[in-house]
Amino acid sequence: MHTPAMPVVSITRKRRVLPTPARIGIYAFLFTAAAFFLLPLYVMLVTSVKPMEEIRLGHLFGLPMQMTLEPWAQAWSEVCTGLQCEGIKGGFWNSVAIVLPSTLVSIFFGALNGYALSFWRPKFGNGLFLVLLIGAFVPYQVLMFPLVRAFASMSLFGTLPGIVLIHTIFGMPVMTLLFRNYYSTVPRELFMAARIDGGGFWRIFVQLMLPMSLPIIVVAVIMQVTGIWNDFILGLTFAGREHLPMTVQLNNVINTTTGERLYNVNMAATLLTSLVPLVIYLVSGRWFVRGIAAGAVKG
Repeated sequence: MHTPAMPVVSITRKRRVLPTPARIGIYAFLFTAAAFFLLPLYVMLVTSVKPMEEIRLGHLFGLPMQMTLEPWAQAWSEVCTGLQCEGIKGGFWNSVAIVLPSTLVSIFFGALNGYALSFWRPKFGNGLFLVLLIGAFVPYQVLMFPLVRAFASMSLFGTLPGIVLIHTIFGMPVMTLLFRNYYSTVPRELFMAARIDGGGFWRIFVQLMLPMSLPIIVVAVIMQVTGIWNDFILGLTFAGREHLPMTVQLNNVINTTTGERLYNVNMAATLLTSLVPLVIYLVSGRWFVRGIAAGAVKG
């Protein structure tokens, strides 16, 4: 009786590739850089959940023996931000009221300018783009006094529309640069096909360009939200006492402390102030990388 031959199965073991000195150096550098940036965050976090009795012991890097969230509650609704002791929650809502319209308006006009400068090529368009590009690198301090005088003459100084307009003005150059560079990567044949189909300026922009701009819009939102939320000098100067953003109120918390300095409350207030930009980066970091790769830094 003929027995069929069993197939020969060759088992090859994969050789373990030892890490090279270059790879070890890269990982060592990345680990050191991560520790350098995360160590202050760790200290702030553990300090914010310690009672003052533990903080007085001086164990800066030690974990809390008795964790408490009372400093966070005090920072949100009880800490003094000047003459009022209502916490920094008022500054949070002021920052939201400033960030939302400033981000939407600056991104809309930045996208509109980038679209017009990329496809319609208006007269003196290159000169206008050069002016906007120069404006992206002008320090705030140079324009502060003229803007104060101009806004005071228009009764916008110290008002919510005034601070929104300020952030829109300073955000326009960068937003125009981002969207113009992004739209320059779009094939012009697509624009010409829309023109042949009867599309006008606004129809092409709303129905064709904006739906294609999601990656760069995400980049613009991250840049504007974090930049406006973290702003201090413009909010301090133009927002007025009724609309002070969270960063200004945080500064008031730190500088108006009398008696014993409550480090746990100060750290909790700092973390609450930085929570929104941190969450945005963690949630949309992948989209940010996609937007950058899709043309945000292309010339």
